[in-house]
Amino acid sequence: MKKWSLLLLSVIFVVGIVAGCSSNGGSGGDAGKTIKLAYVAWDSEIASTNVVREVLAKKLGYKVEMLQVDAGPMWTGVADGSADAMVAAWLPGTHNSYMEKYGNDVVDLGPNLDGTKTGLAVPAYMDIASIEDLSKPEVADMLKSEIIGIEPGAGIMMASEKMLEEYGLDYKLVESSSAAMAQTLQKAYEAKEPIVVTGWTPHWMFAKMELKYLDDPKGVYGGAEQIHTMVRKGLQEDQPKAYQFLDQFNWTPEDMAAVMVEIQEGASPEDAAAKWVEEHADQVDKWLEGIQ
Repeated sequence: MKKWSLLLLSVIFVVGIVAGCSSNGGSGGDAGKTIKLAYVAWDSEIASTNVVREVLAKKLGYKVEMLQVDAGPMWTGVADGSADAMVAAWLPGTHNSYMEKYGNDVVDLGPNLDGTKTGLAVPAYMDIASIEDLSKPEVADMLKSEIIGIEPGAGIMMASEKMLEEYGLDYKLVESSSAAMAQTLQKAYEAKEPIVVTGWTPHWMFAKMELKYLDDPKGVYGGAEQIHTMVRKGLQEDQPKAYQFLDQFNWTPEDMAAVMVEIQEGASPEDAAAKWVEEHADQVDKWLEGIQ
C-alpha cells in the first residue's frame, strides 16, 4: 500500500509539473502546442516559412512541424485542417484557381509581402524583349523550343501552359523544381548560353544574375501580386497567440531576398532565418506586439 501511495504521489507531481509548463508563457495555454506550417519548396517560401518557424518556436514557445508539399496539397492542407497555416499564397493571379476552390474553407489574413511578380525571365545578354519574340524561328532554334519550368501544379506552371496557348507557341514546358530550374539557369548564365525560365520575384537569382522579364502584351501572367497568409478555420480560437503573430507578420521583398541569398550561399534555411530574426529584432517585436 505504501508503494502505491508513493507512486500515486509521483504521478500527481509529474502531472502538476507538465500542467504548469504547458500553461507557462502564453495566452490560452498556447506555449508548447504544435503548429503545422505547409509550404512549397520555392526559394521564396523556404525563406519566409523558416523565418515564421523561428519566431513561433523561439519567441512564442511552439513546437513547429514543417510540411513541404506542392501548391495544391498546401492549399488543401490548410482548407481541411491538416495544416494550420501557410505564408505562401500568391494572389490575385498565380494561385487564383486555388483561391476559387478553397477560399471559403480558409481564413485569409491578408498580404505578408507586397510587390511580387511572375513571368518568363531570360539573361539580360539575350537580344529578345517580349514573349512574342519566342515565336521567331531563329529564337525557337536558339532555345531548342524549351522553357525551363518548376514543379507541375505550381500556379506559374499553369499560367505558362495558358501562355503557350495564348501566344501559339510550339514550345515544351520542361517540368523541374525551383532548385533545379535555378541551377540550370545559373549554369547557362555562366556560359552565356540562351535560356528562358519561369521566373518570379522576390528570388535570389535576380540578386545574383542580371536578368530581365519578357514583356507579356497579352497579360497572361498578370501584374504585380502579393503573398498572403492563410490559416485554417478555428486557429484563432485554438491558438490565439499564433494567429495574432501570423496576422501581424509582414516584410519586404528585400527582407526575403536577404534570407534567400544567405541560403543560396551555403547557410541552412534554419540558420539563415535565425540570423535574420536576430538582426531584425525591432521588426520582429512589431510582429509580436500585443501578444501576451
